[in-house]
Amino acid sequence: MSLPVPSPTATLQAWLSYLESLHRSAIDLGLERIRAVSAKLNLTLPFVKITVGGTNGKGSTCAMLEAILLASGYKTGTYTSPHLIDFNERIRVNGEFASDAQIIAQFHRIEQTRGDITLSYFEYTTLAGLMLFEQEKMDVAVLEVGLGGRLDAVNLVDADCAIITSVDIDHTDYLGDTREKIGFEKAHIFRPGRPAICADPVPPQSIIDHAARIQADLWLFGKDFNYSGDRQQWAYGGRGQRRSGLAYPALRGANQLLNAAAALAALEALRPTLVVPQQAVRIGLSQAALPGRLQILPGTPTIILDVAHNPHAAAALGQNLDNMGYFPHTHAVLGMLNDKDIAGVVAKLAHRVDRWYCASLPGPRGTSGEALAAAVRQAVAASSSTPSMEEGSREVKRVQPAGQGADSRPGVRAHAPAPVATGSVSVSSFDNPVQAFAEARKQASDSDRILVFGSFATVGPVLGELGRG
Repeated sequence: MSLPVPSPTATLQAWLSYLESLHRSAIDLGLERIRAVSAKLNLTLPFVKITVGGTNGKGSTCAMLEAILLASGYKTGTYTSPHLIDFNERIRVNGEFASDAQIIAQFHRIEQTRGDITLSYFEYTTLAGLMLFEQEKMDVAVLEVGLGGRLDAVNLVDADCAIITSVDIDHTDYLGDTREKIGFEKAHIFRPGRPAICADPVPPQSIIDHAARIQADLWLFGKDFNYSGDRQQWAYGGRGQRRSGLAYPALRGANQLLNAAAALAALEALRPTLVVPQQAVRIGLSQAALPGRLQILPGTPTIILDVAHNPHAAAALGQNLDNMGYFPHTHAVLGMLNDKDIAGVVAKLAHRVDRWYCASLPGPRGTSGEALAAAVRQAVAASSSTPSMEEGSREVKRVQPAGQGADSRPGVRAHAPAPVATGSVSVSSFDNPVQAFAEARKQASDSDRILVFGSFATVGPVLGELGRG
């Protein structure tokens, strides 16, 4: 049963609680409901629209696009999900979080218009973001696809350009259990005759086939666009445009050049519509920020925050950790949802972590700390029989220029830690991520590092606690 409809003067949290109670299930894929309400709202979305889908790298690509477009002087709206701390993070207008009042005004308008059509939480909030961008007369909107593509609420939008960053195994209950099935779902954000950017170095054939079937203008990494670089700078090369002498993105991580190249390919494809000077690219890449993605905090011990929650992302995270330098011990605060491949994630990092602090996550999808600890012990024991270091992600292995890693700045040295013997690894459980992190800080020396990862629901509370500290 849904909660009573909040008043226009109710708090944002009251509205969000109402949205959570409104629909029969939290995840209910399909476009029929959101299309019907969109028609009632008379949404026209008269701005350039870029959608960004993929298994990993979506948030980073959106952040770089947003920063470059803002540096180019465009009024830019950005819609992403989920949020780390505050809901307002999901909807940004000209680089600033939307205010509570702005969001509530859109919620109230939707509620007055939808009639007896119920919307899921994500459908409702997607409409609110689009409505606000239309109201604020944006020049361009960057829209992150939530889950898959074909039936995701963001696919309501007929994008002027669509990007797929990567394709790997995740959300198998909804998207299928192979890269081909998942690629098919993601490819449906492409539109006939419009630029379709695919940054996965080994794209599933289903993406290529769907693009051909609808006659999208498919741009493939390694064929239509690419990058090269050394330790000081990098260059982008596209179909008809080259951007050289670029500083490395402010966002850390071995795959960020791949994400940056995808963003620049989209901007090249939209050149007749969007003019982006070289200086704006430089400024944008240097200013792009995204909390919780290989975020390294100042001070000691070193604290790394990363929302990696599938094996593909964990493999990249592992390589990034290797490239950070030497640390006597690595402490990992881990919290994961129960529909994720916990064993697969832990296996990518098992030889890099000395102490695991397993945290319970709330809600029906949250894994308890005890169950997570049991899964970690099992995965660590299994990995001890195959002690060779895991390779990085598929993107890293295929496209990484010589010398590039988690932080390609001069003076950063790579170090691959020796495998940790199973007997020396400790695993403990806690009621929540904040409690687990507090214990990790007690146990870590100033020369150690603490990794917090596994979910937005793990990183968010810890980041919020650090902000209050």
